[in-house]
Amino acid sequence: MLFTHIKRISKAGFVSFWRNGVVSVTSVLMMTVTLFVIGITIFLGALLNSSLEYIKDKVDVNIYFVTDATEENMLALQGAIDALPEVASTVYVSREEALENFRARHENDYVTIQALDELEENPLGASLSIKAKETSQYETIARFLEDNNALGESEESIVDKVNFYQNEVAINKLTNIINGVELISLVITIFLVVVSVLITFNTIRLAIYTSREEIGVMRLVGAGNSYVRGPFLVEGFLYGAIAAIMTLIALYPATAWLGDATERFFGTMSIFDYYMNNFGWFALIILIAGIALGVIASFLAVRRYLRK
Repeated sequence: MLFTHIKRISKAGFVSFWRNGVVSVTSVLMMTVTLFVIGITIFLGALLNSSLEYIKDKVDVNIYFVTDATEENMLALQGAIDALPEVASTVYVSREEALENFRARHENDYVTIQALDELEENPLGASLSIKAKETSQYETIARFLEDNNALGESEESIVDKVNFYQNEVAINKLTNIINGVELISLVITIFLVVVSVLITFNTIRLAIYTSREEIGVMRLVGAGNSYVRGPFLVEGFLYGAIAAIMTLIALYPATAWLGDATERFFGTMSIFDYYMNNFGWFALIILIAGIALGVIASFLAVRRYLRK
């Protein structure tokens, strides 16, 4: 009995979908636009996150040690810094490595290399590069260094300079920009999705409005709410499923066309590569969003006629 009921409702939904061809095409197109906006929003979010992570990766704090600091004390300080919950990673550069890097950077500068060769000993000190998990945490790390820069038996500081305060203004500006962009991105995303949902809802409500007389007849002959609502839910399902497929097809040439441009502009990723590498879960999100949007909009739109 239940199977027969479902079969009849599904058949009625398919028949209504094909019978109201123009309205169905309009609804599918509007839902395709909605899902396309959702897809673009996902791409923009991925590009934004990739760009922010790239920028964050370029920001660090460097500790420059005095030339007579012992490696034992420097490694002890590194271990203490690594233990901080705010620290993502540290890279220690010894005096020898610093000298090799300096020579490599100035290999074409004969005067500088000659002056360096005339020195009896290595003038460069070791350094420690620190990357925080968040840009806002560098100040906490700098404060820690102020209180712990003389680890070891010696009471004298082993730290010559910490470049946080030279970069503090830039780091604070970057932190504010990241927080602001994330907030603006969230607001724009919510706004676009809400507008798209409202447009889709009104489109489907218009489609159901054309069948209001049919709904009235079904109510007069004693049809239950589930039987009246069922075909429209099936239509909503078809709208969403077809729109999702059309969206996925439309996104392929769009991302292929924009792929190289986004990679050059953002310098981090191509949205075409992102789309193809994550097609499985992306298709699942668009399909679920389309079906949910169509079914929920149909449910809400037909509800007003069932109250009469």
